[in-house]
Amino acid sequence: MAEKSVFEPYTLGAITLSNRIVMAPLTRNRAEEGLLPSQFAATYYSQRASAGLLITEATQVSKQAQGYQNTPGIFTQQQVSAWREVTDAVHAEGGRIFLQIWHVGRVSHVVYQDGQPPVAPSAIRAAAKVSVNNELVDVSEPRALRIEELPGIVEDFRQSAANAIKAGFDGVEIHAANGYLLDQFLKDSANKRTDAYGGSVANRARLVLEIAQAVASEIGAERTGIRISPVSPFNDVSSTNAQEQYDYLIDKLNELGLVYLHVIEGVPGGPRDIAPFDYAGLRKRFTNTVIVNNGYDVELASSQLTSGQADLFAIGRPFIANPDLVERLNSGAALASFDPATLYGGGAAGYIDYPALENA
Repeated sequence: MAEKSVFEPYTLGAITLSNRIVMAPLTRNRAEEGLLPSQFAATYYSQRASAGLLITEATQVSKQAQGYQNTPGIFTQQQVSAWREVTDAVHAEGGRIFLQIWHVGRVSHVVYQDGQPPVAPSAIRAAAKVSVNNELVDVSEPRALRIEELPGIVEDFRQSAANAIKAGFDGVEIHAANGYLLDQFLKDSANKRTDAYGGSVANRARLVLEIAQAVASEIGAERTGIRISPVSPFNDVSSTNAQEQYDYLIDKLNELGLVYLHVIEGVPGGPRDIAPFDYAGLRKRFTNTVIVNNGYDVELASSQLTSGQADLFAIGRPFIANPDLVERLNSGAALASFDPATLYGGGAAGYIDYPALENA
């Protein structure tokens, strides 16, 4: 079997990526008034445009979708215009960029919900925290979404995808991972519904598939990706039948022709083998591009690429302090470390002031 290189170009739908390294979504809590992306976001993302594909920080599809302090949205014209500055800057550097669209569901606080409870598949409070006024606080008790509200959630994702294309993005990534709303519907620890959106494997996947269908119909399946985390307990979710649930989900997503499946293997930033799961089986089920994430370096990525287990490799935190991460990985140069104190919130410091190699 011929060895492949993660530094070779790759065709993703209708676009060409300069390499197979993806910048994973990284929440940085720097959005400004009106939930606009940071005034420094255009610089931040364009500095990292040498990644084959940039996936933005998670971005709210509605006001209700917010759960953390200073995270951006894509549901107002002002937000669309602000994001346009980001996409223009990335494209000017030859980069490609997808917007990750999300709804946090129960991982929220009444302060973001006009004093009302956050929404969830079922009225089950998560053992999780969110940021409010520069502090981490327990999430609020949620209420169960009424079945007649669910078409509105689908519409929020559809409209946000349309807004993303207006803002110049090359595509969108539907966030169905990490214990947020769509993952809450998939996982039976959070979903105790007895209607058409709960109970069976098919019912728990229904909302995700309706959203994927709506987004793909709006902007094209070739511009629609989705992110999943089959066994991650992040934000207090778990599944008693993860393999069955995700085998079904992937088969149905495959029918929609989505351009990529982005899989978090294990726990984000933690162990990859937290629970038994056949990731190789997902690769066989999904016929388009597979992106894998969690602890990948060049050696592991090259091995997975050559064996056909994945096509693209998402790397997160190393991109923070290494805007030229692709060049550093390719040359074997040392990687810089980020300052934890400036990881979340703030302004330019710890965001756009990490130097590239020639300036280090």
